[in-house]
Formats: sequence, structure tokens, C-alpha cells
Amino acid sequence: MGFWDHVEALRGVLLRSAGVLVVLMAAYFAVMPRLFDSVILAPCRADFMLYGILDALGAPSGEAMQDINLVNINLTSQFLIHMSASFWLAVVTAFPIVIYLLWGFVSPGLYESEKRGAPVAFGAGVVMFFAGAATGYFLVFPLTLRFLADYRLSDLIPNYISIDSYMDTFLMLVFVMGLVFELPVVTWLLGKAGIMDRTLFDRYRRHAIVGLLVLSAVVTPTGDPFTLSVVFVPLYLLWEVSAFTVPKPVTTIQQELT
Repeated sequence: MGFWDHVEALRGVLLRSAGVLVVLMAAYFAVMPRLFDSVILAPCRADFMLYGILDALGAPSGEAMQDINLVNINLTSQFLIHMSASFWLAVVTAFPIVIYLLWGFVSPGLYESEKRGAPVAFGAGVVMFFAGAATGYFLVFPLTLRFLADYRLSDLIPNYISIDSYMDTFLMLVFVMGLVFELPVVTWLLGKAGIMDRTLFDRYRRHAIVGLLVLSAVVTPTGDPFTLSVVFVPLYLLWEVSAFTVPKPVTTIQQELT
């Protein structure tokens, strides 16, 4: 294939990807009001799954939990959020399809040795992203929401939470957690390329524990150890899984053999 043949093939991939995105966005736009009430706004309700589990496990909750009411203060916000939420959900859903189409374009130009780890990395990356997004939705965002909604700088200042700020925080935490959960895949690829080994994780494990504890303390709404551990344990396990995916240094392997 010549240069323009490659350009034409890439154009076809981009058009198919855009078509998938448009179709999914239209589908989400049609069902968004129902999806918004039952899924996106679910953490605002006192009967959300996580709150019931924490209550059943005896986690301290302070005052009786109430529903969080949102307000709209901009004329165009609800329409724009309808559009943007449909778009971002379509992007997340279409992500594996788009990567698959791009892989079909790139793979003919790679050697067999370069292709060997790609399916594993692709599958693991997709699974870990959705696992991270689910952790953000079911765990991190609800705890953060309750903390920020109940926080008072002064009793004279009531909290009126706008739908814009709610959606900004919702999308940020869900997507950030999805990206954070890609850490094991990234470290595995760096290990395969010989850029990283397990020495880095062994050297900075104590620093990571302190950093993750601080991050968990910021996210969790109360200072009790139980709620803190609900966030800390998954993040620390993610660190250890990332350490396991990279190879040991050569000197360590030689010492074990001897």
C-alpha cells in the first residue's frame, strides 16, 4: 500500500469510529432522562447501595442520611448536560470498539513479536478501565459527595449544589478512577519493554502507603478507620498488583537461584 492508500484506510477507520460514537450518543440521548434518574443521580438518594452496606456493617454515619437535592441556576445547563452526558457515556462505551478498529489498521505493519502482547494488554486495559470506573461510581464518588454536601464552613452558609458542579465532580472522579486502574497495564507494558522493574515499587512502598492513606482520608467523609479502609484497601491492592506485573531485577533473580 502506498501513502495515500494508508490515508484512505485511516479515513475509513475514523469514519467508522465516528459512526459508532454518533449511534451510541443518539441512543444515550434518547434514554438519558431515565438513565439520569436511575443511575447518575442514584448517589444523591439515601437508599443508594453503598450507604446501606456501610450501615449494615456498622460504619459510623453521624446524623440520619438524607437525600441530596440539586438545583439548576443556568438556563442552558440542563440541555447542555443532556448532550454532554450522552457524549461521554458514548465515548466510554465506544472506547473498546474504537481501539479494536485502530488495532486493525496498525497491526498489519507490526512484527509477530510486537503483536504478541497486544491482545492481552487490550483486554486487560478495557477490563481495568471499567473496573476503575465502577469503583469511582459505587465507592469513591458517593463518599466524596456525602462529605462535600455535608461540609459547612459556617452554619450561616447553606449548601445549594448545582447540577453543573455535581456533574463535573461525577465525571472527573469516575474517569480518573478508570485511568488510575490502568496502572497495572501500564507497568506491565513498561516491564515488557525493559524500562521498569520491581525495584521501584520496593523502594517507594512506604511512600505509597502514606500517600494512599492521605488520599483516602481526603476522599472519605468521616475519620473512622472502617470508612478509611474502604477506600484505602482497593487502592493499595492496585499498587501491589502493579508491582506484581513487572519483573524482578536481574540481581534478585540470580540471588534466588543461588
